[in-house]
Amino acid sequence: MSAPRYHWARIGDLNAFFGLMLDNMSDLVIMAGILIGVFGFPEEIVLYRMIPGTAVGVFVGDLVYTWLAFRLARQSGRDDVTAMPLGLDTPSTFGLAFGVMGPAYLKFQDAILVWKMTMALMVLMGLIKIAGAWVGPTVRRVVPRAGLLGSIAAVALMLIAFFPALKVFADPVVGFISLGIILMTLIARIRLPRRIPGAFAAVLVGTAIYYFMHLTGLAAGEEEVLPALQLSFSLPVPTLGFLEGVPAALRYLPIAAPFAIAIVVGGIDVTESAAAAGDEYNSRTILLADGIGTILTGLCGGVVQSTPYIGHPAYKDMGGRAAYTFATAIFIGLGGVLGYLSFFVDLLPEAAVAPILIFIGLEITAQAFEASPPQHAKAVALAFIPVIANLLFIQINTILTNLGREASELSGQAAVVYQTILIMGNGFILSALLWAAGAAKIIDRNLGAAALFFAAAGLFSLFGIIHSPLPSGEIFLPWQIDSHAPYRLCAGYLLSAALMLGLSRGAHSVS
Repeated sequence: MSAPRYHWARIGDLNAFFGLMLDNMSDLVIMAGILIGVFGFPEEIVLYRMIPGTAVGVFVGDLVYTWLAFRLARQSGRDDVTAMPLGLDTPSTFGLAFGVMGPAYLKFQDAILVWKMTMALMVLMGLIKIAGAWVGPTVRRVVPRAGLLGSIAAVALMLIAFFPALKVFADPVVGFISLGIILMTLIARIRLPRRIPGAFAAVLVGTAIYYFMHLTGLAAGEEEVLPALQLSFSLPVPTLGFLEGVPAALRYLPIAAPFAIAIVVGGIDVTESAAAAGDEYNSRTILLADGIGTILTGLCGGVVQSTPYIGHPAYKDMGGRAAYTFATAIFIGLGGVLGYLSFFVDLLPEAAVAPILIFIGLEITAQAFEASPPQHAKAVALAFIPVIANLLFIQINTILTNLGREASELSGQAAVVYQTILIMGNGFILSALLWAAGAAKIIDRNLGAAALFFAAAGLFSLFGIIHSPLPSGEIFLPWQIDSHAPYRLCAGYLLSAALMLGLSRGAHSVS
């Protein structure tokens, strides 16, 4: 009996395409806005060199992931395989812009040097991800699902869903209507007339209402003007220009490396998430493809790394197969070359697009609880704590910046709370994974295995891989920084691990 033909393009791919494409497009425009608007980078370098090169990573990565979906469909004999989504990494978009490129430009006053330095960082980060790909399958075997899915669910709800929710409440007429359409169509499975895809309808209706209210004067604020479409041509070509930036890049590698390590952990997480949804991808292949794509990004002049995206189950629930990643690759790739990405970001109101991201966050969070053993629900919940700390850190810094204040100006209890939140939040993906995995082993009364997770957390905290006390979140050698926090954190984790080892024999004998 022959295997069923793979139906790689479905109407649901339109829903999935809007979610993945808009997320990627927004990251590119955000990066350009930070570099040009905040740090004063020359527009010609950002728009015609950095953005086209960065789009290459998405173009290549999503094409490879599309091909992997076809391969999995052929191997499994299933016609409902959903491609793994890939896109630009939002945390490192902000982290590298504010922590590396911006400060380096203010220091060197040489935009070309900073560009080539960041190209070199992309190549180095790609090599880190390729090295990490070889440990991926082992991690999936060793770490409980509560750890792998719990950490990714926490990111989904706290970051992917929360920040878009702010956009919905900022413009509730548009936001609530778009969110209502998403909830009815993608969660309750209520069909719209003529089977119009829910995500497409939400964006279309929300955008129409937004411009109607602004153009008729019903909305508060200034009258909205339709953006103008301006095209330009810039074809990124691989070069060895990054070699000139390697010496400077090595100074900033301690800041950039944690972002690459986070992708390795996150890539393992999302592969497990896809497996829980029914699509068994090989984590090594997923990470290798992403690592190679990041290296190619650097060679072509890009400055933001790609990542396997959180959200595979959500895209699968939308009805996506492989056409949505193929379409995203083409749209983002051509957008980087032709320069039309900023037009679409300006055209679509945030409140109309945000509900799609809220849905993705809800879907991933629900999956973590549903796919993990019921007794591990508390371990999944524990993973949310470091991510909540990171969310608070982001919001506090935003408020301080708007007030024209520096964190160093805080004193007394406020300074203590700020530093504690910073330490809890730095390295949040990995610490959330270790906390949830250790808790799951404790629930299973496997204290020996739990002790290993806590001991690993102690070792990582000693070098700032998690719980870095530095505002940049960079890694370090503990004797090179003016803080005793790494030693205290390491001691706390190791003593907890020793206690678990001491009690491990008795735990098996107690019913």
